[in-house]
Amino acid sequence: MPAAAPVLLVSDHVEGSVHVLTVPDGTVTARLTGRHLSEHAGFLALPGGRVACVDDRRGELLVLDPFVEELVEFAVPVAVPAEHLACDPSGRRLAVTTGLGKNTEPWSDLLTVVDLATGETARVRTRVGEPGVTVLGGGDPLVVLRHREPGALAVHRFADLLAAPSGCPAVAPHALLPLPDDGHGDAQAPGSGRVFAATGEGVNRARRKGDTLVAEAVIPWESSARGWYLRLDPRRQAVWTTLRGGVPDPLRWPEWTNQAWRHELETGRTLLTELGRGLVFRLALARRHTAFTRVHPDGDELILLDAHDSVRRFALPAMDGAPRRGSTPWEGVQRRAVAASPGSDWVAVTRGGHGEVHIVDAETGLEATRLRLSTPLHHGGHVMLRTRGDGADGDPVGR
Repeated sequence: MPAAAPVLLVSDHVEGSVHVLTVPDGTVTARLTGRHLSEHAGFLALPGGRVACVDDRRGELLVLDPFVEELVEFAVPVAVPAEHLACDPSGRRLAVTTGLGKNTEPWSDLLTVVDLATGETARVRTRVGEPGVTVLGGGDPLVVLRHREPGALAVHRFADLLAAPSGCPAVAPHALLPLPDDGHGDAQAPGSGRVFAATGEGVNRARRKGDTLVAEAVIPWESSARGWYLRLDPRRQAVWTTLRGGVPDPLRWPEWTNQAWRHELETGRTLLTELGRGLVFRLALARRHTAFTRVHPDGDELILLDAHDSVRRFALPAMDGAPRRGSTPWEGVQRRAVAASPGSDWVAVTRGGHGEVHIVDAETGLEATRLRLSTPLHHGGHVMLRTRGDGADGDPVGR
C-alpha cells in the first residue's frame, strides 16, 4: 500500500470491532475485536497519521497507526466512560475526561493525563459533570476543562497533574475563567493559543497569557439558533459548527432547522449556509469540501459545501431503524457517521444497521464504491479517514 494512500478506520462500538480499510477499494488491512471504542470521545488525529481513541469497556487509551501491520502502537489504562479526548499541539500530551456513560446523572469526576513520550500517566479528581477539554502547548502545557452549571474554564498545569500522587487525589484549578452555564463544544487554535467554547450566546473565546486565560469578545451566532459542537478547520483556519434551531422538543426533530456556521479566524468573517430540516450531526473536512449528512423521514442526503460555499446534495439510501416522526432521533435508532481527510477528496458515510459505508468522491459527487463490513455498524458507528501528512492533527481535539 503506498504511504500516501488514504485509510479509513471504522468502529462498531456496540459490536466491539475496529476495521482499517484502504480507500476507495476497501481492502481490509487490519482489524481489532473486543474493542468497544467511545463514540462520544471519538477519534483524535495525531502527527504521522496516527490516531488516538479510548476503549470504554477495557478502560484503555489506544494509539493506533493505521499505516502499519501492527495497528496498536500504545495502550495505557485511563478512567472511563470517556467523555472527551484532546492533546497538546505536539501530540505528545493527552487528556481524557469522564462523563455519564449509560447513567442518567453525572457521577464521575476523574481526569486522566498521559505523556506518550515517557509513558507516564496520572488520574485525578476534578469536578463531577461532562467536562470538555483542550490541552494548550508551550513550555508549560495547560489542561483546560470546560465545565457546566456553573460554567467555567478551569486551567490546570499539565506537569502538576502528571506529578499527582496515586489514589486519584482531588485537584483545584490553577486559574478559573467564568463561562455561561450551557457550554457544549470545544476547539483550540494552536497557533494563537486560543480556546473556544460554544454557549447559547455564541462562541466564547479565551487566550492564553502565561499560565492563565484571558477572556476575549464573544463571537455571536448571528442566528436565532446555536451550535452544540465546534471544530477547527486546519485548512483555512476557521471554526465550524452546525446551528440547530426550532422547537427543542426531540420528538419534533424533523422540524429542526440546520445551518452550516463558519467563522474565519484571520478575517473575522462569519458565514451561514442553509442545510435543511431534520437531524444534521457532525461534519467532516475534505481537501476542498466540508461534508454533512442530513437525516429526515422524507429522505437522507449527503451535503457537500465547497470553498465557494456552493452546496451540492446527494440522496442516500434509507436505513432500516432510522429515526421516525413522533420519536426521538437519539434512542434506539440508526444514524450516520461521516469522515474525510484534509489531504483527500474522498468522503465516507455510514449506513447504520446495514454495515455499509458509502465512499464518495467530493469532486464529482459520485459514489465510487460501497463497502460492506461484517458488523452492522449500530448507531452509525464511528469513522475517521486519514492520509499521512494530511494536517488533520492541526485540530488537537477528539472528534
